[in-house]
Amino acid sequence: MLKPPPAPCRACPYRTDAPAGAKAEDRYETLAAYDLPTPFQPEEVLMCDERKGCLCGGWLMSHDRRQLLALQLHADRVDPSVWDYAPDVEVFASGHDAADHGLSGLDAEDKQAPRRMAGTLYPSRLS
Repeated sequence: MLKPPPAPCRACPYRTDAPAGAKAEDRYETLAAYDLPTPFQPEEVLMCDERKGCLCGGWLMSHDRRQLLALQLHADRVDPSVWDYAPDVEVFASGHDAADHGLSGLDAEDKQAPRRMAGTLYPSRLS
C-alpha cells in the first residue's frame, strides 16, 4: 500500500522551511506539473526522497488530493490514511510555489550542486 510518511521529510521540496536548491533542478520542475488540470497531470505518484516506500507528504498536503490524477489512477494501492493526512508542517500552497523556491537556490553555473548536496546531506531514495 502507498502510505504517507509521519510528516514531510526535513528536506521535502514542498516544505517552506526546506533549503532552496537542495534538490536537483528536474525534481523541482516536476512539482508544478501536479498543479495542472487533472487530465494533464503526471500519472505517477510522487514518492518521498528520504523514506523508502512512502508517498511524498508535502505533495499530499500542497495539492487537492481529490484532484491528483496519480492518486485516482492508483486508488487501489493508496492507504486510506492518505485522505486525512494533515501533519503540523507548513508547506507551499502549490507545486509551482515550491518549485520557484527550490529553483531560486540553484546556481545557474552549477546545476550539479543539489545532486552533490542530496548525496551528502539529504539522501535520496525513490521507490
